[in-house]
Amino acid sequence: MGPFDAIGLAGVLCILIAYAAAQLRRLDPTGVTSLLMNFGGACLIMVSLSRAFNLSAFLMEASWAAVAIFGLARRFWERARARSEGKPRAP
Repeated sequence: MGPFDAIGLAGVLCILIAYAAAQLRRLDPTGVTSLLMNFGGACLIMVSLSRAFNLSAFLMEASWAAVAIFGLARRFWERARARSEGKPRAP
């Protein structure tokens, strides 16, 4: 197994752990940890695809990363708005 395969497998592991933990209710699927694991995993898989490119796999992982970034941005905006309105911080 080459380094690109190892990087891709690490990405798959990140995404699968986040998904399994969410299904087992051990991790909030909209939480920062879950979103970062999904984003990081998708990015690692895209790195591995640079060695043996596959368009459909790349588009899937790019979409996965974009959804995670959107979720992180939404959490950031919600917290910033709550702080500006003097509301208690969301978990």
